[in-house]
Amino acid sequence: MTGSDQNKAAGSTGGTLGLSSHNDIRQPLWLLAELTYACPLQCPYCSNPMDYANFKKELTTEEWLDVFRQARAMGATQLGLSGGEPLTRPDLVELITEARKMGFYTNLITSGVGMDAAKVAEFKEAGLDHIQVSFQASSEDLNDLIAGTDAFKHKIEMAKAVKANGYPMVLCFVTHRQNIDQMEDILELAISLEADYVELATTQYYGWAMHNRDQLLPMKEQLVKAEAIAHRYQEEQKGKMKIYYVVPDYYEERPKACMNGWGNVFLTITPDGVALPCHAARELPGMDLPNIRDVSVKEIWEESNDFNRFRGYEWMKEPCRSCDEKEKDFGGCRCQAYMLTGDPASADPVCSKSFDHHLIEDALKRGRLEAEKTVTEAKPLVFRNPKNSKKLSASE
Repeated sequence: MTGSDQNKAAGSTGGTLGLSSHNDIRQPLWLLAELTYACPLQCPYCSNPMDYANFKKELTTEEWLDVFRQARAMGATQLGLSGGEPLTRPDLVELITEARKMGFYTNLITSGVGMDAAKVAEFKEAGLDHIQVSFQASSEDLNDLIAGTDAFKHKIEMAKAVKANGYPMVLCFVTHRQNIDQMEDILELAISLEADYVELATTQYYGWAMHNRDQLLPMKEQLVKAEAIAHRYQEEQKGKMKIYYVVPDYYEERPKACMNGWGNVFLTITPDGVALPCHAARELPGMDLPNIRDVSVKEIWEESNDFNRFRGYEWMKEPCRSCDEKEKDFGGCRCQAYMLTGDPASADPVCSKSFDHHLIEDALKRGRLEAEKTVTEAKPLVFRNPKNSKKLSASE
C-alpha cells in the first residue's frame, strides 16, 4: 500500500485529521535511529519490543545513510543514535562521519559497553557531538544485577574517557523502585565524575518495563524523598551541573505532551526500517507500519495513516475533545492509553479527568502490594534477553 493509499484508508475509518494541506504538518526536527536491537545488557525496563528477537533484518549501512539524507533534506537537525546498543554496529564510525557531513548534530545514546578510550577518540575525530552514558544504579552490585552483566566499572571508565575527550559529561540514570532509594548516592557519583548534565529518567512503562511494572513502580514515599533530594542537589549544583528530574507519569494529575505531539517533532526508524512517530508505536493496533525500504521518508511523514492518525484534535474522544488543556498535552501518550485501556484514542489514564483514571490507581495499589511482599513471595523481574523474548512472543 502506498502512502497515498494509506491516507485514503485512514479517511474511510475516521482516522484522518482533516489537514488542509502538507503546510499544516511540521517537518521533523529529531531523527531517532534505532540502529539495532542487539544489546549486551538485559535491563528489565528496556523499551524495545518484547518480541525484538523476531526482528533480524537490520538496515544496511547504505540504507541508514539514505534515511539520514532524506530526513536531513526535510529539515531534521538532531540525530540520535540508539538501540539496543548502537556500539554493536561495526559501521558506527562511518554512520557518524557521514551524518556529520550532512550537517546533523549527532548524539550517541549508549551503555558504554563495547566502547574503550580509543573508540571515544575515534568518535571525536569522526565528528560526534554528544555522548550520553547510561547507568543502572550508583553501586556496582545493583548496577550489575539490573544490567544482567558486569558493567559498572567499565561504565565508570567510559564516563571518564568521554570527559577526557572534551565531550560534555552526560549521564543517564533510569530510576524505579529498585534503585530510587540511591538518589543521593547517584548524584554524588555524578559529581565525582564531573558530570555536566544528569538525567534522572523515570522508567516509562512500555515494552519490558510494562511487563515488570509491579516490580518497578516506586512507592509514593520513595518518590517524595527522592524528589526532595533531587531538588536540593539542583540548588546546590546550580551553575556546575544541570540535573533533570521528572516526576513519574503515574503520580501526576495531568499527562505529559508525549513526544511533543504525535508526528510533530520526532521521527523514529527501527532497526528493520519501520518508521514510527515514537519508539513504542509499533505495539498499537491498526498500524500500517510503513517501511523506508518501500516508501520515502517524506511520504511516510506527510501521507501515511500512521503519522496522520493522531495529529491535530479531530481524532479525540471526550473528555479530551472539549478539554481546554488539549493543546498543552495532546491527550497524553497514545501508547500508554492503549496499553492501559485497549483503545489508543482514549484519554491517557494518567489524567485525573480520564474516565479510566482508576486504572492508574489500581496499578499503584498493585505495585505497593508487590513491594510489601517478602523476597520469597515477590515476583522475579523478567530480564530482557533473546531467550525471554522468544518465550514471551510464543506465549502471546
